[in-house]
Amino acid sequence: MAEPDFWDTPDEAQQVMQKITGLRSKIEQFNGVKTLVEDAETLYEMCKEMGEDEELLQEAADATEKAMQALEQMELETLLNGKYDRNNAIISIHPGAGGTESQDWADMLYRMYVRWAERHGFGVNLLDYLAGEEAGIKSVTLLIKGENAFGYLKAEKGVHRLVRISPFDSAGRRHTSFTAVEVMPEVEHDNDIQIDEKDLKVDTYRSTGAGGQHINTTDSAVRITHMPTGIVVQCQSERSQIQNRATCMKMLTSRLVELKIKEHEQEMAALQGEQQDIGWGSQIRSYVFHPYSMAKDHRTNIEKGNIQAVMDGDIDDFIQGYLKQQAARAVRKAE
Repeated sequence: MAEPDFWDTPDEAQQVMQKITGLRSKIEQFNGVKTLVEDAETLYEMCKEMGEDEELLQEAADATEKAMQALEQMELETLLNGKYDRNNAIISIHPGAGGTESQDWADMLYRMYVRWAERHGFGVNLLDYLAGEEAGIKSVTLLIKGENAFGYLKAEKGVHRLVRISPFDSAGRRHTSFTAVEVMPEVEHDNDIQIDEKDLKVDTYRSTGAGGQHINTTDSAVRITHMPTGIVVQCQSERSQIQNRATCMKMLTSRLVELKIKEHEQEMAALQGEQQDIGWGSQIRSYVFHPYSMAKDHRTNIEKGNIQAVMDGDIDDFIQGYLKQQAARAVRKAE
């Protein structure tokens, strides 16, 4: 007698196992925070019994600070409750008009996100890279691998504005540049997304990296166009066309999921009468190097004066502020 099937497909089984793993992780995290709080309470009780012991007081203060940080992290992760928040993230960076200056700005953002990923122990895979003629990049797509990568990085989707004295301007004038950042969850399979092979146009071409520094230069690069939507995805990071095509299909699924999410958001905005600005004028964040140094998120009004630290990946305050703002809005709408 055949064993009963608990799930219709292997994908459903994998999704269930991922949920189980995630729940176990949350339980372990909760128990860890509980232990830290109990340790801090114990130390303060000892302080009461032993009087003013500076060393013990400092130890208790350190334990409290550690517990508060763990609580804040756990609170933040409770905001990541979207369907795809736990997934890896695919980031695409595209410079706006402005030639070399904008392309250099795109390269700076690319470096910023790589540094952010390294800070959090996330993996980074370069999927596609097109270098600029003089400096910078014309476009780049990278995969950030780690738990809740998309949940965090969805805060970065939008237009980023740079103000500085351009190193490419011999007259030393101040320039304003814009770069668009797209963020979508990596989705290998979604039951709501059906892709018909007849709707795909597949092209292969020679990789065009920066002298092989970033990617290989064989004829293995793959570009797939989804005819019904006009979505184009391409990958040149792997050594074989088969591998690049498989990656392209995952990217296409992710873009179709992103399109579905966007359509839902627009539908909800229309029902709620919200106005959504689209275009280069609706930047989410400004990075000013001259005449002063400051990075400011225009959605939350959070500012950071150490612009170099921001460019080195210190963007958690912006991400956390955005997530908390979105959570507060969701609560207000539900009331």
